[in-house]
Amino acid sequence: MKKRSKKIIKKQPKNFSLLLKEIKTRIQQAQASAILAVNSELIRLYWDVGRTIFEKQKNEGWGSSIIPRLAKELAGELSELKGFSERNLDRMIAFYKEYPDASIISPPLVAKLGSANKQPFEAVFWAIPWTHHIMLIEKIKNLETRFWYMTQILKNGWSKNILLTMIKSKSHDRQGKAITNFQKLLPPPQSDLAQQELKDPYIFDFLTLRDTFHERELELGLLKHLEQFLLELGQGFAFVGRQYYVELNGKEFYLDLLFYHLDLRCFIAIELKKGEFKPEYAGKMNFYLSMIDETLKKKTDNPSIGLILCQEKDQIIAEYTLRGVNRPIGISEYELTRLLPKKLKSMLPTVEEIELELENSIVVETAQKITTKKKITRKNNKK
Repeated sequence: MKKRSKKIIKKQPKNFSLLLKEIKTRIQQAQASAILAVNSELIRLYWDVGRTIFEKQKNEGWGSSIIPRLAKELAGELSELKGFSERNLDRMIAFYKEYPDASIISPPLVAKLGSANKQPFEAVFWAIPWTHHIMLIEKIKNLETRFWYMTQILKNGWSKNILLTMIKSKSHDRQGKAITNFQKLLPPPQSDLAQQELKDPYIFDFLTLRDTFHERELELGLLKHLEQFLLELGQGFAFVGRQYYVELNGKEFYLDLLFYHLDLRCFIAIELKKGEFKPEYAGKMNFYLSMIDETLKKKTDNPSIGLILCQEKDQIIAEYTLRGVNRPIGISEYELTRLLPKKLKSMLPTVEEIELELENSIVVETAQKITTKKKITRKNNKK
């Protein structure tokens, strides 16, 4: 009888998985650095081309007609090179005119942008993709606001479409504006970071709800559009659960929405309320946070944070309410699809008017067809 050959199972070396993870991380970091380096050189090239053309126009009296000719010659001699169309050359000149020298990225301006800038702002500036730079120049005239968006682009990895959405919703005006008690209850720099992560108001214009909606409908609508909801919440929010079940002393409790924030290293409970903020909401949230810290929080986690979202709030009442709680809580408003201005709304036809107009057009069209058919019949009969 043949002896069965034994399979030799090679044992995985000790700490092999850690070695693999370390090498993968280094490769990914190198890839990211290479992409940023290439982008940085491209942006510097575009800036320099814009400077060269602008100075020639200024010092030697060249007019705008030089741009089409230059684009044509470049396309002919460097056919493999993309990005030097007539339109893009005009953009390069505009780019240089917006940032004519390095002093535009000055320390005082960088200081105004807050402690979130962990790397030199000059590096941030040159790392922004070209299409993003153009959009910022076209959409935002205030330099401080523009630079704020630049830091957010790199921090959150915003695409061009997401950047446009954030600009339209005036994200820079809403960031860090929630009413909170973080300075009192959270240690620095956790308090500053947490404050910057919350907005006021939150814009949920991707939802379509009736005026008489229920809180449960709002909750389900946000989860149906979870990707857009997370985008509006901001970078770092990881969804844990809806109507999250927690048992305490034999009793059941359900949290509207529960998240874990990867940067803040803490749970964030969100309560959705229809209508105006009421002080009792904070008491309930205070209890929920105590329960989360008792049952879910790990030793390595920071204190859990609560966010109460209402349609309206009285700032004074909200501030006074938070003075009496001992857990970190933020209070913000949320907005659904914004209503049209009354003047514009009055100019638009109602649903009934549209339906009547449609019915009339169908009647007229039918009558015209009958008349045409009769004429053809008479003509044929005469023949």
